[in-house]
Amino acid sequence: MSRSAKPRAREKVDLLIVNVNELITLGGDNLKPRAGKQMLELGIIRNGALAVKEGKIAAVGKTPEISKIYKGETILSASGKTVLPGLIDPHTHLVFAGSREDDFQLRVESVSSNGILHSGDVLRTVKETRRASLEKLVENGTETLNAMLEHGTTSVEVKSGYGLTTKDELKILEAANRLNQMHAVDLVPTFMGANAISSEFVNNPEDYVDLVVDEMVPKVVEKGLAEFCDACCEKSFFTLDQSRRVLTAGKNLGLKPKLHADWMSLQGGAELAASLGAVTADHLVFASDDGIKAMANKGVIATLLPTVEFSLMTGHFADARTMINQGVPLALATGFSPVSWNENLQLVIAFACHFMKLAPAEAITAVTINAAHALDRANEIGSLEAGKKADIVILNVPNHKCLGYRYGVNLVDKVIKSGRLVVDKEASRNEFRVMEDQQK
Repeated sequence: MSRSAKPRAREKVDLLIVNVNELITLGGDNLKPRAGKQMLELGIIRNGALAVKEGKIAAVGKTPEISKIYKGETILSASGKTVLPGLIDPHTHLVFAGSREDDFQLRVESVSSNGILHSGDVLRTVKETRRASLEKLVENGTETLNAMLEHGTTSVEVKSGYGLTTKDELKILEAANRLNQMHAVDLVPTFMGANAISSEFVNNPEDYVDLVVDEMVPKVVEKGLAEFCDACCEKSFFTLDQSRRVLTAGKNLGLKPKLHADWMSLQGGAELAASLGAVTADHLVFASDDGIKAMANKGVIATLLPTVEFSLMTGHFADARTMINQGVPLALATGFSPVSWNENLQLVIAFACHFMKLAPAEAITAVTINAAHALDRANEIGSLEAGKKADIVILNVPNHKCLGYRYGVNLVDKVIKSGRLVVDKEASRNEFRVMEDQQK
């Protein structure tokens, strides 16, 4: 008489998340950013679960299946909640000093956005950033990253551009790299010495471009301080030829190109980004049909910034629906900067839905897997799949459609970064209840 085989012992993992109402995996073929109807495909698992071991995702599936195979040292129930990949912000100007509330006051008083941007206040931020110590910039950046993390952002791109001297541009990038070492949020640095013409070169901008190309770019590369190179191709900033020079110089030394394109006027920036094989072209409020088609043909990601355009009060937003229809993959970002002080990607999702007519699923794709591609990190982050970093957000809502529908409040319940619980709003709520009970 044969004895029954013993049940197989469950594999021990560090964390199990179970009973998830909607587990948004974004799983599937992620070799390229998602475009067109692919942006609606979230890979939802109902009654989902995932296992985490040594900071990475070990398995994803339905709760009964995962619970049979894995035993968690810590178990979190996400009953009635939505779980999705850590949000990714692929366009910020996070490191600077000072603030620009005076710009906001002028916009409220109906001074044109174009006038404000050219009024010298950008250079006021440059002046304050130059005065600030490296330590002060790190302190400012830490405060911003804390707020971003609390709202579910686990990876962030950080541009320089408020130094405009070699020394100060390096200082900004050094601050970004130090923040990357010390903060839970992962930072990806971008050199953007071509953010504005330095005040010292206002009468000879070509000489400033020479400085960026001949001195700044080589120094940044020599010190290994950045991965991307960006330029602002816009009237009173940098021409098409100047932008091409800067990005080509960076590309020749290994910096991947990005471009602020067709932001405040039609300049042909989308076409330039396509011709250079840029990873992204950003803003694109006034991009031409030909430029959009060129980006689609070359696979350039459009990074759109609805809260920035909202902050500028122009009433203009990028034509996201045309871009999707043409096959351009979209990413979304806060564009956090002194002119648009928003740390919350949930708000970006809401504005993209309300003002750009994206479906919630499209907006979620744009701040997860497509944003990961915008940072060249899609092999590590942006979806919940075995082998990827365990960057996970638990939202206190029953389904993904609540993103965009519920705005003006933080929907995050918990944030897990590389397998470690770093934000726990439920614990904070319980502490508040205890304080209330003690006061009764």
